[in-house]
Amino acid sequence: MTADDGHDGAQYLAGSPVRVAMLRAIREEPRRPADLTAAVDATRTTVQRILSGFGERDWVVKRDAAYRVTPTGKRVHDAYEALLDEVEVADRYGQFAADLERVGADFPPSAIDAGELTVAADRNPLAAVDRLTELLREGGGSEIFAVSPVVIQQFNDAAAEAIDAGAEIELVIDRDVVEESIAEFGPATDRALHDDRAKVYVSPEPIEYGLFRYDDVACVTAYDRRNNPRCVLESTDQAVIEWVNDRFESFVSEAQCLSGVVENA
Repeated sequence: MTADDGHDGAQYLAGSPVRVAMLRAIREEPRRPADLTAAVDATRTTVQRILSGFGERDWVVKRDAAYRVTPTGKRVHDAYEALLDEVEVADRYGQFAADLERVGADFPPSAIDAGELTVAADRNPLAAVDRLTELLREGGGSEIFAVSPVVIQQFNDAAAEAIDAGAEIELVIDRDVVEESIAEFGPATDRALHDDRAKVYVSPEPIEYGLFRYDDVACVTAYDRRNNPRCVLESTDQAVIEWVNDRFESFVSEAQCLSGVVENA
């Protein structure tokens, strides 16, 4: 059997929703043709034709007047269902995955769907910003670690509230937003320089995705080409937490304290 043979079988199964429904029904339990006609809402002729196709491929056999799935038929069914699950994951998380891959984040593929995703959309373009703001406020009283390519008033206000609630924040920001931050967000910059509960670092290289971590919650933010937060994945999965921790430590190890950058400026 060649790869082309396998492709032909996959194409045959995927070519008709009724074929998929029939194989799924027989996978659940042995079925007579009349039972299948009712179960998949198809004509008797269609059912018989598909059963013949399944039989030619050794996916089902007839025994005691009922059709039963073979071990290879079970494998085909299960693999196809797994493929459908993966396609559904790609539909849901594809934008997030593509944005991270575009900037070379090396996010672990196995963790793509290991959490809840908030996506900015036409009907709610600020969904990602709002969720990040909520997470900052929820982190009050905890140690918060974050990396952000942008600085906006909404984030500054939420961070100040979190610090007032007892949080300690370590933040890495993009070098390109330092001057803007000093000019437009003076009070926030002053607090970052003088409040012991806030440590701000400046990355020497552009930051192209965001990180956020407090307690057992880890978040990854994907940004579009205009540096707008587009997707936020929040997770308690250990693989995501470890990846976020590793990435944060990497950013901090290469960054400079904000105070040093301000003095040089």
